Amino acid sequence: MKRIVIAIDSFKGCLSSTEANAAAAAGVARLFPTCEVITLPVADGGEGMLEVLLSATHGSRIDTEVHDPLMRPLTAGYGLSGDGETAFIEMAAASGLPLVSTELRNPLHTTTYGTGEQMADALRRGCRHFIIGLGGSATNDAGLGMLQALGFRFFTASGKEITEPICGRHLTQIARIDASTALPALSECRFTAACDVRNPFFGSEGAAHIFAPQKGADEASVALLNEGLRNVAQLIRRDLGREIAEVPGAGAAGGMGGGLMAALDCELKPGIELLLTALHFDEQLHGADLVITGEGKADRQTLMGKVPSGILHRARTRGIPTLLIAGRVDDAELLKEAGFQEVTGINPPNLPLEEAMKPEVARENIVQTVERLLTHA
Repeated sequence: MKRIVIAIDSFKGCLSSTEANAAAAAGVARLFPTCEVITLPVADGGEGMLEVLLSATHGSRIDTEVHDPLMRPLTAGYGLSGDGETAFIEMAAASGLPLVSTELRNPLHTTTYGTGEQMADALRRGCRHFIIGLGGSATNDAGLGMLQALGFRFFTASGKEITEPICGRHLTQIARIDASTALPALSECRFTAACDVRNPFFGSEGAAHIFAPQKGADEASVALLNEGLRNVAQLIRRDLGREIAEVPGAGAAGGMGGGLMAALDCELKPGIELLLTALHFDEQLHGADLVITGEGKADRQTLMGKVPSGILHRARTRGIPTLLIAGRVDDAELLKEAGFQEVTGINPPNLPLEEAMKPEVARENIVQTVERLLTHA
């Protein structure tokens, strides 16, 4: 072996991606001490994406004073690439469900305004490329609160501007969208969003029906939110010239996927694809003899857009064999049929979960598993 690429997702609650990669690299070194080993921290576009992108671009974290989903003051962070050109924003940082206590959760009253404030701050710092992680939101405002913070205006049928931050309850009241007052710098920007759902904007599989109940909406609220999204889709078609109702992913994050596409020409990509592109993963594969990937639990869900499946796809197109390791493995044969050369659990049989979750135990088990796999590779 001359060159091995290692890109393992975090073992949640146990090891970070960087720690898991280091353990696998140690296993390689035991057998092939002169082998070139490339380790790439990875995440699927949700939790951990910001840290991975900051590491890959030698970036920095920026803390901003913004507002949470209920418009309470909040200090929230986003990432700035080392060259200062790209902002990495996880919408959950300012608009996430964990920011709202269970008894106060209600998407009729929550807004993405704080996420827009973060974007406006990045614009002022000179960022012209935005990578936005969708998911984990407390909102169902179609991203209109975000757009409002970026200068967009919204009016009722009587011509009155809605000046309070847009929430889910406002969606049925809006009769006109005015993009003429949007921050001018937006026209110079490129937007990409990590989106791992394919739900349409509204309807039985749309944002309100599928996701709003998890955010505190009762049956009547879901119906009202769905009607609001339908109304917004019609206004977007008329006022912005975009048809987003049936676009897969438009319903992501309470319809924010659709709002981003319609108003900012944002491209939606699966989280792992966006991340691997940002990491220049294909370039890292040049000359590689083997790829090692992994995650805490590997099963049939692994093939539905999770980290190892994205890595497998890229490696297979170049004919590079890929090994999959995990803390627990189900559906091993299905995973092998998908193209993984080996699928292996790192834990010995009958090892108690509490023991397996200890970081020092998991590290050594990864080292030994990789060494064993390479012995027979």
